[in-house]
Formats: sequence, C-alpha cells, structure tokens
Amino acid sequence: MLTLCRLLNLALLLSPALADVQEVWWNITYVEDANPDGQFPRRAVGVNGTWPPPPLDVQATDRLIVHAINSLDQPTSLHHHGMFFESSPWMDGAVGVTQCGIPPGAQFDYVIPIDTAGQWGTYWVHAHASGHYVDGLRAPFVIHPPKEVHTYDEEFTVILGDWYHDQHSVLMKRFISVSNPFGAEPVPESPLIYFAQNATYLGPKSGISPTGASAAVGFNENATLLFQPGKTYRLRIVNTAAFAAFFFWIDGHDMRIIEVDGTDVEESPIDLISITVAQRYSVLVTARNDTSANWAIHANMDSDMFDVVPPGLNPNATSSITYSPSAPLTDLGFVNPDAYHDVDDISLVPVEVIPQPRASRTIELNVTFETLTDGTNRAMFNQITYNQPLVPAILSEITLGSNATVAEAYGPLSYVLDHNEVVDIVIRNADPGKHPFHLHGHKVMIVARSDNYKDSIVVQEGQANPMRRDTIQIPSEHAVTLRVVADNPGVWMLHCHIEWHLESGLAMQFVEAPLQAQQLSGSLPPYVVDQCKALGQPVSGNAAGHASTTDLTGLRLGPYPQKLGWQPRGIGAMTGCVLAAVLGMVTTIWYTWGGRLSEEEIEHQVQAKIGEKERRAKFFKSLIPGRSA
Repeated sequence: MLTLCRLLNLALLLSPALADVQEVWWNITYVEDANPDGQFPRRAVGVNGTWPPPPLDVQATDRLIVHAINSLDQPTSLHHHGMFFESSPWMDGAVGVTQCGIPPGAQFDYVIPIDTAGQWGTYWVHAHASGHYVDGLRAPFVIHPPKEVHTYDEEFTVILGDWYHDQHSVLMKRFISVSNPFGAEPVPESPLIYFAQNATYLGPKSGISPTGASAAVGFNENATLLFQPGKTYRLRIVNTAAFAAFFFWIDGHDMRIIEVDGTDVEESPIDLISITVAQRYSVLVTARNDTSANWAIHANMDSDMFDVVPPGLNPNATSSITYSPSAPLTDLGFVNPDAYHDVDDISLVPVEVIPQPRASRTIELNVTFETLTDGTNRAMFNQITYNQPLVPAILSEITLGSNATVAEAYGPLSYVLDHNEVVDIVIRNADPGKHPFHLHGHKVMIVARSDNYKDSIVVQEGQANPMRRDTIQIPSEHAVTLRVVADNPGVWMLHCHIEWHLESGLAMQFVEAPLQAQQLSGSLPPYVVDQCKALGQPVSGNAAGHASTTDLTGLRLGPYPQKLGWQPRGIGAMTGCVLAAVLGMVTTIWYTWGGRLSEEEIEHQVQAKIGEKERRAKFFKSLIPGRSA
C-alpha cells in the first residue's frame, strides 16, 4: 500500500501529466536455478520471481514509474542507463551518489520523466549496488519516438551479456585480494545472446526444451529471429555484460548503423559492430529474397580483455536468422581476429544538428591500476581510488547551503561545475586494457581521440555537429576528449562500466550547479531520506556527514599508491604481495602459453610485466603537482 505522503509526492512528480503514465511493479527477488548457458544452474537476481527481468518498452510521450520492491537481503537500486533525470537527479539510482540504496523490504518509486526529456532510442536498466547487475538484475529499455527518423518494417532487440557461474560476492573476494595483486578480473563462463520484441523475450527455437528458471527464453544456439524475405528490420543491440565487449555480425547480411546510445545518426554501412559494456547500437538489416537457407548470427566476446582464456571457455555465441524451419543453417565460421575493428564512432553524424560550443575549462583524468598500500590492486583516476561517501552526494549538494560549491566537501575525486559551464574532460588510459566510460545524466560530445595517451590532444574547434553518446570506449594507451555542457543540476557519476573496475575505484563525480540543484529540493521524495536513515547513514552535511567543508572524519579514504620510505607494515604487506604477484603471473603466463615456457622465459615475462606497470605509474605520477617520477 502506498502511504498518503507517497501518493501526494507522486502526484507532484506527475504534475506535467498530460502524458500517459506507464507503471510497472518490480519485486526484486532471488531466482533459483537460472541456467541460460545450459551448463550450470545458479541463483540469479531477477524480478517478480523470473529471470531475466522483463524488458521495458514505452513511448517518448510516456512517463514511466517503476515501483521497485527490494525482496533481497541486501540494499539494491535501479539505474535507467542513459536517462537525464532533469529536475529529479535523486532518481538516477547510483548508490552513494544519488541514493543510499533500497533497504531490504522497502520500496523505491523510480519516476522516469520520458515525456519531458526529449529522449528516445535504445537504453537499458540495471542495478547500481552490491553487484546485483553481475548476478542478473539487468534488462533492455526501448523508447519509441512520435515519428521515426529511419524507415523499417519490424524491430527486434538483441541482448548481449556475459554469464558467471559463481555469485558476485564470491568473485569479489577473489578479485580485491592480496592474492590477486595485479588485478586479474574474473572471466565469465559464457557469452549470452537473446532477443526481445514488443516488451517480451523470444522463446527457444521450436523443438528445444531447456530446463531451469530461464527456460522460457531462447539463448545462444537455442535463439532465433524469424525473417521474411525483402523486409527491413531494425536490430537494437544492447551490451548488458559486466566485463565482456563483443564483436557482432550476421552471415550473409549487410548492416547499416542508424542509432548510437539513443542518438539517431545518418545511415552508416558496417560489416561488424564492436560494442563494449553498456553501449547500444541500432542497425538496419534487409532480409534476403530467398528462403533456401538460414543464417548464423555471431556475438564473439573480445577475449583480448581477459588476462587468460580459461580452458573450456567458448567466447563465441552463435544464434540464427530463420527464413524457413526446414532450411539448413549457413554458418560461415569465424572471422580472423585480425579483422576485428572498433566502430569509428567519432565519424558518425547525428541527425539532430548540435554545434560544438567552446569550452572554458579542462579536467584531466589519468587512468591507472596499481598495487596499493594494503597489497590489493585498485583502479585510480589521478592516483586516487574512489570510495563512496557516507552521505549520498546529492543530499550533500542540497543541504550544504553556500558551502555546496566547495569541491572538497564531497570527498576526493569530486569536481564542482558551474551552471551551463562547458567543460572538456580529457581521459588518458595508461592501462593495458580497454575501458568503457559512462557519464550519468548527460550525453557527451566526442571532440577528439588520440592513439597515444601521453600526447597533447588537439581539439578542432568549430565542429558543426560532433558525435554524441553516453558510453565511450577508450582503447589501451589511447585518450579521448569529451565536451560536456553542465546544464543538468545534480550530482552525476563518471565511471568505467566494467563492474570490476567500478568496484575497484575507477569512478568520480561531477557536482553540477549546486545552488540551482538546491532549488529542486522541494520535490525530493521523503523516502530518499527515510531509506538512508533506515540504513543508518547520515543524510546531510559533507561526504562524512559533518557541517563542514574540511572535516571528513569517518569517511573512508585510500588505500594509496606506494611511496618511497617504507614502513614496517608496508614492508610486510608488500612482501606477501610480491610473492603472490610472482606466483599469479607465473600461473597466468604458464596457462597462456600452454605450459611450454622454461623458467628463464617465465622470469623474463614476469619482469616485463612489472617493468611495464612501473613505467606507466611513473608517467602519471610525474603529472601530479608536487610529485616527481
């Protein structure tokens, strides 16, 4: 039952309400015996006792309310990825930034004001707490515009994901551990591909009878799309994985990109889609004019991202297009990995023309991973690893008064932006891995890329219509410049969307237009504050809950990069760390090379890895004022 207070609050939120209101009730539950890859039944996090959670499908003129009831034994949340949440930043779902999390047994009503956002296209919804997204709390979210820019006959949503057999909590204990000092991420057991249409998942192919809680949905080779000759189909491709990027293509069919992360673009032919975690693409595919063959659909995980490909892992998922149930399947086999390529997203052309504004400020973010003072490997921006504040930053922003403009009050890795300020965010990736970065509450303009993270990046000013998206992949040792207009008061997280990297600290927050955000506080739902109190968290003041800009007593800080001048505790920690590191790298190299290396070759490989990490760390330390390399 909704309380009178909550009913009145919802009435205020829905006051522009000539829109149709679409309401869904999501009881977030554990679901036993989920087995989408057919290899291992496990407990997943689902909705209303089912897994996967139901797809969302609405009109751009709708206002969506998701009544989220937490029936788990941990706090959770929902983030509607890519939505702006103008005037209601506390609906964004990022725990520690815009809410404390939904306590067990409580309800949070997420109001998504689609009707006033001017947004449509392909999105998704996922948990932003406690690793529940890794355990399965994720689903596609499609918004249809009043009039489509591109013409097609029918559409399907293609959901890509990775699947772990162990629970997230088990994997995290292994990942953030002194026995894993070089930060090797958990590798998924399987890739997944499955389909949805009209807010419903497509079932298994005829004659297939999978088992388990996920048996009503067709996965991988048990999934197919029914095509009719001559029709043009829109395929909305969503990568919902926790770690894996994918290369996607269809044998015997051409593709044309028409949408990127909710941005309509001019048609752009492409042979293969590279899609990293959290990205979305729509492609047009015109069916063949015969029914003599069915054709394979390929979704291959980018195994270059894995430290080692475990024995028995098949990183390639294959499903199919069916023209006739009696026709044979044509599978043209593997693409040579040398032919894999990224989508040149900076060259795509948005249909809606928005000229590049001139920036007045540049914020540099340098990405590194290091083994820190506690012996664990952590991710860092500018040599600082992110820790969640005790007070969600949005509550700090609206309770600090004039002190809300002081960045230090929000803890490390917080930047205050003036209202409508235009900012360049330069992200330099010194890590050997690729990283997908997502900025909440905004689409960003991609105004420059560089294939050398050390170089100065020259931005061409006066671009007539730069590409805009909300999730940007940065390859190893590359850099990107993103231009953002701070026109959305609130607090917005920027983070790597690989869940393991987010949880190891690769995140920061933009505190945007604090004084303007305070003017929104009258519409803050009381349950946002009440749920923080129920979890025992402070609800006002700075990041540590104090009425101060400098006193952060009680806020977790660190761990920190190693410094010269070792203390006894550090020596002990690092002795074990180095031993574990050497053993870990020996194991990784041994398996990677099939157990064929000599001791001298193994030692050479280990020293090379250590030297490379030290070289990268020294470069970024040299960029920090007051620190030498």
